[in-house]
Amino acid sequence: VQLQASGGGLVQAGGSLRLSCTASGLAFSWYSLAWFRQAPGKEREFVAGISRRGVTTFYADSVKGRFTISRDNTKNTVYLQMNSLKSEDTDVYYCAAGSSGQIERRAILYDHWGQGTLVTVSS
Repeated sequence: VQLQASGGGLVQAGGSLRLSCTASGLAFSWYSLAWFRQAPGKEREFVAGISRRGVTTFYADSVKGRFTISRDNTKNTVYLQMNSLKSEDTDVYYCAAGSSGQIERRAILYDHWGQGTLVTVSS
């Protein structure tokens, strides 16, 4: 199983980025998917999650209204559209896949992880 995240980079505050995460080696449509982020020395933080068919989504309060998670099961890919970025959004972002099919906010409940992609927002 491999999850390959991409799309991170440097952006000015107020700008946008779209992260992508493409999976291989798993039955993609059976998994719930999520994005987490983590700063050095801190715990991994839930950002957004999406159900198997993309019908249900959940967001952390800190990103609600600015970020949008989506998935394309035909491409085995999950996306995170990030708008109105703030300096406090600077982190390494990780995609995760959970075999329970439920959107979980705890990182430990996810089975597979991508390698992380760095998002830096300059103020």
